[in-house]
Order: sequence, then structure tokens, then C-alpha cells
Amino acid sequence: MNLATLLDDHPGDHTALVAGGDRIGYGRLRDEIDATRGVLGGLGLEEGDRVAILCGTNPRFVRAWYGILGAGFVAVPLNPQAPAPQIMRELAVAEVRAVIAGPAGITALSEIDRSAVPTLEYLLVPSGTDLEGAVDLDEAMQRDNGAPIVRRDDDDLAALLFTSGTAGSPKAAMLSHGNFASNIRQLLSRPDLVTRPDDVTICVVPMFHVLGLNTILNLSMWVGATLVLVERFDPMSMIDMIENEQVTVLAGPPTMWSALTQLDGVDPAAFSTLRLAVSGAAALPDRVVHDAQERFGFRIHEGYGLTETSPSVTIASGSDAPVGSIGRPIPGVEVRLVDSDGDDVYIGDEGEILVRGPNVFLGYFGDADTTARVLDPDGWLHTGDIAVVDEYGHLFLVDRAKDLIIVSGFNVYPAEVERVLDTHPAVADSGVVGVPHPHTGETVKAFVVAAPDRAVEEDELIDWCAAELARYKCPTKVDVVDEIPRGLGGKVLRRELR
Repeated sequence: MNLATLLDDHPGDHTALVAGGDRIGYGRLRDEIDATRGVLGGLGLEEGDRVAILCGTNPRFVRAWYGILGAGFVAVPLNPQAPAPQIMRELAVAEVRAVIAGPAGITALSEIDRSAVPTLEYLLVPSGTDLEGAVDLDEAMQRDNGAPIVRRDDDDLAALLFTSGTAGSPKAAMLSHGNFASNIRQLLSRPDLVTRPDDVTICVVPMFHVLGLNTILNLSMWVGATLVLVERFDPMSMIDMIENEQVTVLAGPPTMWSALTQLDGVDPAAFSTLRLAVSGAAALPDRVVHDAQERFGFRIHEGYGLTETSPSVTIASGSDAPVGSIGRPIPGVEVRLVDSDGDDVYIGDEGEILVRGPNVFLGYFGDADTTARVLDPDGWLHTGDIAVVDEYGHLFLVDRAKDLIIVSGFNVYPAEVERVLDTHPAVADSGVVGVPHPHTGETVKAFVVAAPDRAVEEDELIDWCAAELARYKCPTKVDVVDEIPRGLGGKVLRRELR
């Protein structure tokens, strides 16, 4: 199926999106997506071409996402707040031919070196944007009568999502129409997880992140629910929104839940309509779950997933899973815990999580070698995450076999940060690790060795990283050391740094 058909059968007058003061019914949303699809179809692109999305969490993203898929192209959602060098690299890796940008992405888009992305031909931007050679998408949509949805098979590529996930340095994970659709069906096969047409869900997670994209946006549109879009998270405003919109389903990263449960003076009645609360994208501290139960009377259920699994693998909702557990695998997903020899471990013993199912991705775009390292011949995805299972089948995350850092649910690979630090003239060597943080789960800490006769300034290095990397990837603390500990093969010994 083409995911763009998700919205076809819902009543036109039922509210699909709430964004600020705008309430968009399914009928109007379908018309706007049709027009977007028509504009894209008239550019001369070919089926399977990549089209990037540089939009915030707003209706522009939704129209772009379903418009691109419906036209038979491959969507490449990118972080519109990322610095231009990062966006430029990702556009080049994905061999993007067109970009749909909203106001949030215009600044970065205007700063990229077009010659570094030779495949890029078309920029589609909002009215009033002064960008050389760009197409006014808003105006073009008003003139376009739309176009039919292009047929796509389950194995056809739908999106490239950049992730550090199981592979090290950022790669473009290939997710098919069938990957996304199967994970939604897997979630909906659990009665306790069924999102209904009468539900109201808030999306505060960026939709370039797979949690916001599939578990929130696609799932809501699949069942015909109402989705409230929030571009910038503010805890007090969120409380008001939950109460005013009578929100029934709320999913987000631990940082969101931590901020909500730490607010003073909140009436528990504000959460009276909430029937399903889910945390994902990073480890959820037990204290946050206890705070929500004690103060507001609802249980936050933790889930586990990866970009490479579209994303959901397990969830604790609707079970007797103890606090701290990521639950059991959802229907249709196979999970194994294996030791270093690839043998299944015993109950209570640590093992790497392996995942298999129709939601597992196709591989990394243009990188067969890395794909082969994480996807074995039997279809098992080697996640690099370590867990234990109890006698009741509840899984508990223990550690990560890789060096991945997760900041507010977003993946950061230390080597990527080290490469940027090492280009600074005052840095002779560097090592990066993740350290606990009360609000973001983890934060990036850097250790650097100063170059001979050079002084290292912490703020200067942080700003240096910010020019090349998204803010969440930048160190928040830099320590100057005499030496970076390394093994015989030259690999940074991150455990010693920690």
C-alpha cells in the first residue's frame, strides 16, 4: 500500500489537525495534500527520487510527507534546526533532487553550498521567501488541481531517515511503505494500544524523528484521530493544551515527561482525560513514572524501538510490567537476547537484543557493508543494545554495546563529535562520552588534549561544534586532559573517560 492512502476514508468534517488557532478537517487536509502532490508531479521528477522535508512540526510537514509519498517519491525528513553543513551533508548522501522547506528550514537552506549537492534541482518554499531559483509552493498549490496517488508496493522505499542507531556514524536508514504500515498494524493488534477515531493526540516530538513520524503522525492518521501539533515544547502551555483539547493519548520522550511531572501547582484534573501515556526514544527514569502516578494518578508506560524497526519493538502498556521494564515484544515482532557467541541467554543473563519482523528496515542507503554488519542473513537486526529478561517475559535495558549517546531521544555518535573537535586548531586529540543528565537523559561531554602552545577555551569549542552539528550533538562540558586513553588498536577507551 502507499502510505499516502491512510487518510482516504475518514469523514471530511472530522478534525485531523489542530495547529495554533487552525483546525483542519480531513477533507481540507486531503485537498491540500492533493495539491502538493500535483505540484511535485509537475517538476519532472521520476518515481523513487528523493525529496527532503525541512519543516517544523506543523501542517506544512504533514502535507509534504503525504504529498511526496503519494507522488511516488522517497521522503527525506531532516532537522530544520540543524546547521547548514549538516543539512548539506545529508542532502548529498541521500542524493536529494528537491527540498520542501518551511519557515523553520529557510535559514539553513539559504546557507548551503548548492555545488556540494549536485543532484539538488528544486527548492519549494513558502510565499514571501527570498531564495534564488525557488518555487513558491503556496502559490503553486493554489493553481494545481492535484494528481492521482501513485501505486506503491510494500517493498518500495518510502523514506530515508538519518540515524546513528546501530551503525556508528550517521547513516540513512531505508524504510519501506510496508515497514511503516506493518509497525502500525502491530501496535493496533494490541487492544490496549488501539488509538481510536475519537482520540485526541498531541505531537510534540519532531516529525523528522521516527517516533513522531510513524508512532504518532501515521498512527493517528491511520485511525482517523485528531492530532494536535506543537512546534515548541513548553510545559505550562502543554498542560493548558491537554486540558483545553481534552487530550486522551500522549506519547513523547522522557524529557517531556520529566518536565511535566516536575511542574509545581498543577491540578491533577488537567490529566483527567488522559487514557494512554507512553514514553519512548530513550530510557525513562523510574522516578518520573512514580511522580506521575503519585501526583496525577496515571502510569507512563515505557517502550523500546529504533529507527531501523520503524520504530516500535516492545511496550509495557496493558501489562503487569514493573516500573523500569520496556515490556514485552509487540505482536508480529520477534526478539532474541544473545551472548557474544550468538547463543540465546538464560533468564536474568545479559544479552544483545536482536529483532526480526516486517517492520525491520531495508538497510542503509548506499552502504551495503554496514547493512551486512547489522542485518544478518536470517533477517535478524543486531541492535547493539543489551537487556535482560525476567521469568515473566519482561525486558529490561541494561546497557548499549555501542558507544551511542542518546540526548532527549536523539542519537549522537561520539566519533561524529570527535571529528568536528579535531578540526579545531587548538585541539590535538579528543574523546567524547555520554554522561547522565537530569532533563535530557544524557548529555555530551568532551575531553580534549590541547595542541602545543595553544590554549583551549571551553565556550569556543562548544560554539565550534554548534557551527557543524545540531545543538543536541554539541558538548555541554569540555575537560582539558593530558591524554586520551586508547587501546592497542587506537580506539578511544570511553569507559576510562567515564
